[in-house]
Amino acid sequence: MNEELGITIGTEARAARQHLGLTQAEVAERIGLVHPVYNRLERGKMLPSVPSLYRLCRELRVSPEKLMGLTATGDVRKGTKPKPKEEDTPELRRLLHLARKLDAEDLTALLHVASALAR
Repeated sequence: MNEELGITIGTEARAARQHLGLTQAEVAERIGLVHPVYNRLERGKMLPSVPSLYRLCRELRVSPEKLMGLTATGDVRKGTKPKPKEEDTPELRRLLHLARKLDAEDLTALLHVASALAR
């Protein structure tokens, strides 16, 4: 295994996950890995398979180039974090993710609670 690549992927995955306000367990579930395996990936102790890398990029909303520390031309670049949009707080993204799992009745109840809190 290429240790440097593993550490780069793990570091970028952790930063993207935290930016989205997700837990390791949530990301692991979404990409079809068990939590301990995803934990090893974030610590740079393993490289993901190509299908796992694809799912990871989709769920964390990052390009494979960013996840592997490359520019679009393939050059290694210094990591820069994108500025989070004000309306895209981790809490809001997490709430949206959880709300998508609710049935219609529970979603309506959540809407009522949110409306009451917003007053």
